[in-house]
Amino acid sequence: MSLLKQIVVTAFFLAASFWGLVTYVPASLPVLDRYGLLEPFGIVVPEATAAEQSGGGGGRPSGRSGGAVQVIAVAATTANVFDEIVTIGDGRALRNTTVVPEVSGRLSAINVRSGGYVEAGDVVATLEDQIQQIEVERAQFLLSDARAAAERVNALETAVTAIQRNNAALALQTAELDLKEAEFELERRKIVAPISGWVGIINHNVGDQVSTATEITQIDDRSEIIVDFRVPERFVGQIEEGDTIRATPLARPQEELVGKIVALDSRVDADSRTLRLQASLANANDTLRAGMAFRIIVDFAGEAFPSVDPLAIQWGSDGPFVWVVADGKATKKAVRIMQRNSDSVLVSGDVSVDDMVVTEGVQNLRPGSEVEIRVQAATNPTQAALAVSRG
Repeated sequence: MSLLKQIVVTAFFLAASFWGLVTYVPASLPVLDRYGLLEPFGIVVPEATAAEQSGGGGGRPSGRSGGAVQVIAVAATTANVFDEIVTIGDGRALRNTTVVPEVSGRLSAINVRSGGYVEAGDVVATLEDQIQQIEVERAQFLLSDARAAAERVNALETAVTAIQRNNAALALQTAELDLKEAEFELERRKIVAPISGWVGIINHNVGDQVSTATEITQIDDRSEIIVDFRVPERFVGQIEEGDTIRATPLARPQEELVGKIVALDSRVDADSRTLRLQASLANANDTLRAGMAFRIIVDFAGEAFPSVDPLAIQWGSDGPFVWVVADGKATKKAVRIMQRNSDSVLVSGDVSVDDMVVTEGVQNLRPGSEVEIRVQAATNPTQAALAVSRG
């Protein structure tokens, strides 16, 4: 049988079945109407049939008080949409620096070991400084001579002219400056740690010739690890400095760390449409290293919405809706589902907090039906919505 014939036979069979249900099984009309199958054909469910179906058979809530439909309803509460951003970030040390010599020369000593800890001001290495030491000794000798000459001139008082006294004072000041310069040049032969931290691998040895462009080592202050990451621009305004983040090293997925956001960029990147953020992770046990990759999760509460029981959500041809009881009558309210969790659904639409939303007996309701709330279930406490990944 060709495909076209199969389609025609199937359509005929479905149409015949539908006609048979509508014609010979009146009890099926409310069910078909509930799923929106009667409206396209202009078929209206007779009130008698609806009332009969709302009678008390099959364990369903039965009508009382002049045909009122008995239902169970729960008051709508309020809850916040909880978002979570999941992204990847790169870690770096709180502070880091590259150690280079201030002058060119030959290494005469290396005073630290690779991976060791240094304090700010510690001498990492020294260059050969024999010439500079000689210059310091010469400057000290000249300063001593200039000081003695100035003392002799001052002792003569009126026997010398003012010009002679000025020349002696100038010579003394010049000798003092020459000594400071010589000591400065000697001090520049010491390669000093500018910050406290851990020393990287040193790839040079005593005797190597180095210049001001030679990298001796790197020093990282990894008491904290700063993680750089990005979030989509739609979250701008929802994340603030000080917000908590969760970080998991990709190398150790079983470990979760808690940190906080310490900086937000001042602008959104025009190419990626993302905002750059920085978060700080404590590293008291020194288990983290600069350059590590982290899975970053940022949780935050979003907008508040009415929260209803999942049983209250019904579906029709136009989408989801709920039945709301007001003044003893049922009203059909279209809603939009914003978020689901295990025991509640957050919705938007013409539903307000404290509206009585039907959770059981919905199959017997029609717009405007008289309703009797048989049992008013206690409202559930507001539950936090399950997180939805937006990253």
